[in-house]
Amino acid sequence: MKSILKHLVCLLVFVSATLPVLADNGHFPPLVSQRPAEADRAFRSVAVDSCIAAVKCQLTNPYLAWLFENCLPNTLDTTVEFCDGGDDTFIITGDIPAMWLRDSGAQVWPYLRFVGTDAKLRGMVRGLLRRQFRCILIDPYANAFTFSPDSMSPSWSKDYTQMRPGVFERKYELDSHCYVLRLAHGYWKTSGDASVFDNLWEETLRTVLRTMREQQRKDGTTPYKFMRSTHAMHDTQSNYGLGHPAKPCGLIVSSFRPSDDCTLLPYLVPSNFMAVSSLRKAAEVLQQVGGNKDLRTECLALADEVEQALQQYAVVKHPKHGKVYAYEVDAHGSTILMDDANVPSLLALPYISDVPAGNRIYRNTRRMVWSKDNPYFFSGAAGQGIGGPHVGIGYAWPMSLIMRALTSDDDAEIRTCLETLMRTDAGTGFMHESFHCEDATRYTRSWFAWANTLFGELVLQLIDKGKLDLLNSLPDPRLQQ
Repeated sequence: MKSILKHLVCLLVFVSATLPVLADNGHFPPLVSQRPAEADRAFRSVAVDSCIAAVKCQLTNPYLAWLFENCLPNTLDTTVEFCDGGDDTFIITGDIPAMWLRDSGAQVWPYLRFVGTDAKLRGMVRGLLRRQFRCILIDPYANAFTFSPDSMSPSWSKDYTQMRPGVFERKYELDSHCYVLRLAHGYWKTSGDASVFDNLWEETLRTVLRTMREQQRKDGTTPYKFMRSTHAMHDTQSNYGLGHPAKPCGLIVSSFRPSDDCTLLPYLVPSNFMAVSSLRKAAEVLQQVGGNKDLRTECLALADEVEQALQQYAVVKHPKHGKVYAYEVDAHGSTILMDDANVPSLLALPYISDVPAGNRIYRNTRRMVWSKDNPYFFSGAAGQGIGGPHVGIGYAWPMSLIMRALTSDDDAEIRTCLETLMRTDAGTGFMHESFHCEDATRYTRSWFAWANTLFGELVLQLIDKGKLDLLNSLPDPRLQQ
C-alpha cells in the first residue's frame, strides 16, 4: 500500500509540474514581453508600435496578444542594419548573419501598410530595395549576400560555382528575383515614392530578365552550375552542377527551392507562377511611373510565355484529387506531386501569384497538399502541417499553418491553424522554423524573423477581414495543457 501511495504522489508531482502555474489569485502570471529593451532594438517604427498597442487593446486573448506583440516587430527589433552613407539597409534572417533576397523581401512586406505615414520606416524599406538592386548586380545567381560587398562566406566560399565578393551563398532560386520585384511594386503602391525607380532599377530589371531568359535554357545550355561537398543530397545539384535535364518549353529553371534545397526536377511550379505575377508588376511600374518601353514589353512577353507553359505542363491528373498543380516538372513528362512549407509554395499561390483562391485547380491542389497525399505533410499529437527535406521527417513548419490561414476564408480552418500556432510555440512567444508534430518542444531555429513577422501579418489581415470575434473566441493554450 505504501508503495502504491508513493507512486501516486510521484505521479501527482509530475503532472503538477507539467501544468501551467497559477498565481495565488487563480490567474496565470503576467506574460512578459519578449521584445528587446527599447535601447537595444535595431530599428523603431512609431507606426508599428502604435499598431501593436491598438491591436492589443482589441484582443481579449492574452496569449494571442502576447504572441502578436512579440512577433510582428521581430524583423525591426532584431534584424535591421544600416550601412554608412544611408539609403542602404541590410536585413539578416535572424540567427544567420546574411541577407537573403527572398527572406528580406518577405520580412518587411507586412510593414508596407505603414510606410505611407512613417517616413523613417519608408526610408528603411527604400534602403533595402537599393541594397537588393545592388546585390542582384553583384551576382544575379546568388540567393544570399554578406554585409560587406568585399567579403565572402567562410562556409560556402569553396562551393563549386563562381563565387564573388559580397556573395554569401550562390544557389540560384527563381523566387529571389520575384520577391525583389514584388517588394518594389508594393513599396511604390503603398508609399507613392517612385524615386526608387531610377537607372539602378532599370539595370537591375534588365539583369533579372536576362537571367530568367538564360534559365529558360532554350538552347540547352546554361552559364550557371552549382555543386557542394556535402553529406546532404538536397544541398547540391546532380549532373556535375547542371541538375536534372530540362526540356525547353518556356518555363524558367530554378536550381533551388525557397528552402535552399535543390529542385529534383528543374521547373519549380510555384516560383514560375510567382514570376508571372512579379513580371507583370514590374511592367505596371514601367507603364505608370515611366521607363523603358522595350523593357516593359519584354516583361509582359516573358510573363505571357511562362503562363502559357504553366497551363500546358504544370497541370496533372491526380487519381484522387483530379486536376492539380505539380510541384516540379521537367516538360519531358516527369512530375513531382508534393508541396514544401517554404514560400512560394503551391499552398501559397493566392498569396504570391495571380492564381485566385477560388481557382478549381488550386482548390484541388490545396486539398492534396494538406493531406497524406503530400509526402511532406506531417501530423501528430502536437499538431499538423507541411514540412520539407530541409529539416526532415516529422517536422511541420508554422509558416505552412500561417499560409493556410492567410489563404482561407473558412473560419473553422483558420481557427484550427491559429490554435495550433498558439499551442506549438513551446512557451517562447515566437514562431519557429519548425516543430516536431509529436512534441512541440522539439523545434528548430528559435530566431526566425520571417515566420514571426508573417504571423503578425496574419493577425492584421484577419482583423482587416472583420474576424476579430474569431480571434477573441480562441482558447488560451495554457488552459489546454
